[in-house]
Amino acid sequence: MNISPNANTQPRDENSIANALAGSPLGSDFHEGSDNPVTQYLAVELALVWQAFERRISDVPVIKKLESGQFTLDDYKVLLLNLRQQVSEGGRWLSRAASSMENDLFPIRSALIVHAKDEHRDFLMLDNMYAGLGGSLEEIQTTPRNIGSEIFTAYMFHQASQTNPVQMFGAMFLIEGLGSKKAGPWGGLIKEQLNLAEEDIIFLRYHAEHDQEHYERLKSALRLPQITQERAEAIVRMARTVGRLYCLQLEELNNF
Repeated sequence: MNISPNANTQPRDENSIANALAGSPLGSDFHEGSDNPVTQYLAVELALVWQAFERRISDVPVIKKLESGQFTLDDYKVLLLNLRQQVSEGGRWLSRAASSMENDLFPIRSALIVHAKDEHRDFLMLDNMYAGLGGSLEEIQTTPRNIGSEIFTAYMFHQASQTNPVQMFGAMFLIEGLGSKKAGPWGGLIKEQLNLAEEDIIFLRYHAEHDQEHYERLKSALRLPQITQERAEAIVRMARTVGRLYCLQLEELNNF
């Protein structure tokens, strides 16, 4: 049986950890020079989560087709159609998480509110791209979530509804990491393979550019004194869970 790697089964020798840290969306400046053990813990554990996620998502059929040069216009339209419903919920679960933060976590609440404001209109780009590629605007606006996205969305709202859901930073690490590390290269591959205009990949280009800024905010939030070891462990667990669920929604394309 082929068991996909995860952060619990990956090698933890010095070289393996160094390689994981080098590829982490957090970057080396997050932990270098810090003597905070919680920061060091987050740097290593989230790097391992990201490394395992990269390997898993490259095995998802639609991503494997893209990265091997076999992507078609139909593949792209199916991808947009299936991502739209999940993306449209992002601002809502961020806002829910912010509203669940008590006053002693005011800095974290503020960070989530700013992030929700940035994200809540992103799905409109997907609508416009889908219509521009010949798809029906009504179709992308009314298609239900696939079963993977259904599970993903339910989990996100469940976690966001807990009291002081600091663990949501684990989801942000994973999702914003996709934007900062994957959206640009994937957008370039799609544009090249399908001979598309820049406006046809604007969602991916936007996230490639703006998620770098979002990541700087995330790194600042992860260094806050309110991030205790217990909360850091919850952040890592949620990042690992979201990585699996994100892949699941891509594995279940058009399974409504």
